[in-house]
Amino acid sequence: MFWLGVGYLVLLVVFALVMPWARHSYLAAEAKPNLPPNADFWLGTDEQGRDIVARLAFGARISLIVGLTVQAISLLVGIAVGVLGVFAPKWIGVPLLRLTDGMFAFPDILLAILIIGVWNLGLVPVIVALAITSWPGMARLVFTAVTSLKDREFVIASRAMGASTFKLVLRHVLPHLWGLVLAVSMVDLAATILAESALSFLGIGVQPPTPSWGSMINYARSNMNSYPLQLLWPCLILSMTIFSLNFVGDGLRAMIDPKGVGRIDDAPLPGEATPEPAPP
Repeated sequence: MFWLGVGYLVLLVVFALVMPWARHSYLAAEAKPNLPPNADFWLGTDEQGRDIVARLAFGARISLIVGLTVQAISLLVGIAVGVLGVFAPKWIGVPLLRLTDGMFAFPDILLAILIIGVWNLGLVPVIVALAITSWPGMARLVFTAVTSLKDREFVIASRAMGASTFKLVLRHVLPHLWGLVLAVSMVDLAATILAESALSFLGIGVQPPTPSWGSMINYARSNMNSYPLQLLWPCLILSMTIFSLNFVGDGLRAMIDPKGVGRIDDAPLPGEATPEPAPP
């Protein structure tokens, strides 16, 4: 399932880059409305005569842009807050951790709706709103992992040799986190894409005429009895994307922790010898 997920995601990226303008425009009405799939329009046309394939491809581009941008911001802020919570002085670390705890008190989607409502509608407010709601989970994960690593022998030895805190974190702590962070980020990316589609479905995300999978589902829902295929295609590609990202995340997590231990401080780190079992 891991390699099926990787293959699908590669095809999705190619589809998003190539197809929006390859055959028909995703904005212009180039045929009669509500055409069934045919040789010219592979998945038919929507209620305005626009090519569904082109609109699905551009919707994939929107979802990937939003998801990857939000995850990049979440990684930067979450890693910074998590590391500062462990190594920074208490007057810096404690307020940051309390702010992180406070962010968990707000439901993610409702907080995103509030931010978009205060700001404006569009792509940038969606990215900012989802980024604000996504970093606390990454910060909590990094804080827990760094807390378990800071007392390991190689960290203590590096500190005893005079390494600065910045060098200690950059060269000895963060390299051991990338695998875990990458695995969790794939699952979080799926949640971000689903949240963006939910906001667009509600009409407060990406605004028309720019296509989004959520808005395509919303428009097709009103005619689903007459034209069910128009509802099927965006639902199908959204579901397959979410499944693939979760499969890839689970596969990466299994590679990092193949024995299913589930805790970063239970498994030996790269370069460390595996302890011998105690004799009976």
